[in-house]
Amino acid sequence: MRDFSKVKRVVVKVGTNLLSSKDGIDEGFVQSIADQVSSLVRSGKQVLLVSSGAIGMGAKELGLKTAVKLMSMRQACASIGQPLLMTSYRKAFRKNSLKIAQILITRADLNNRRSYNSLRASIATLLELGVVPIFNENDTISTGIEGTAFIDNDRMSALVASKVDAQVLILLTDIDGFYTADPKKDKDARKIDELEKVGEGELGMAGGAGSTFSTGGMKTKLVAAQIASNAGCDTVIAYGKEDNVLSRILEGEDLGTLIRSSSPLSQRARWILNNTHQGSIYVDDGARTALLNHKSLLAIGISKVEGTWQAGEVVQIVDSSNRSFAKAEVSMDSTRLQKCLLNPERGEIIFRPEHIVFLDSQK
Repeated sequence: MRDFSKVKRVVVKVGTNLLSSKDGIDEGFVQSIADQVSSLVRSGKQVLLVSSGAIGMGAKELGLKTAVKLMSMRQACASIGQPLLMTSYRKAFRKNSLKIAQILITRADLNNRRSYNSLRASIATLLELGVVPIFNENDTISTGIEGTAFIDNDRMSALVASKVDAQVLILLTDIDGFYTADPKKDKDARKIDELEKVGEGELGMAGGAGSTFSTGGMKTKLVAAQIASNAGCDTVIAYGKEDNVLSRILEGEDLGTLIRSSSPLSQRARWILNNTHQGSIYVDDGARTALLNHKSLLAIGISKVEGTWQAGEVVQIVDSSNRSFAKAEVSMDSTRLQKCLLNPERGEIIFRPEHIVFLDSQK
């Protein structure tokens, strides 16, 4: 049995396949999720819900039968489907005397440190009020480009879990866990009950997107588990239509696949690591060694820079072999840094040790 007895804050992500029906939305499933979340809230837990489905709901409302690939059409479907989705959740939670809040975010909202902290504060207030926040990507304005968009709600749910210091992330999907191969295609596929960490081997076993209107798949769930792990958050991938799946997971039943967390990074370190880098700083071998020994980066150790950024934004740090080995929050904009490179002997500090996070291969 797993021990989740001390868990207080949980993020639950619901996939498109679970929410969809031939008529648009599976109202019975939405009610089931609302009932389960409400039961957890009554037991003293704080629950945040990340829900896919807006694009799929909009597509079905328009009578579309095939995958929506054109960005403008995806945005249109999202704007039609999002109110339909939230109306269903509002009705379902009202039966449990709980209020909900809609939170639509983009990757840019988390990339900006100020909006990142503002969102964290507003979520804390909602939870204190006993409101269930329901997150979705703001697909109506999202560009869909990696770096500016989340790409999938699995990763978004992990970033939300990281932001709010959740202890467990539950990814509900249409399969009962992580398998060594696709169980729909390989009769010898074996379900893995628990993973200590996600490595390249596990990522290689995972496939692509799951259905016509979904963007996720098992690989995105494993990537989400990696993000959550850095926040000290366990991840469970489980079949969403299992009876009382949420309560049973948190009571310790061995449902789905549990992916254990690692030692949590600080909030700032997580923000840097999960942020989209705005440019690149190339350093020589001496500077790389100094950084790995927790020293500040000086202009004299920089060989070149690429990209444009403002002070306080995140860049990647690249070594002499063109390998990205860290990400850092820089203290000056790219224009000023270029000027510093003209006179590196002045010894100006580009960023300090507390503002750099090393990538997995360098830890």
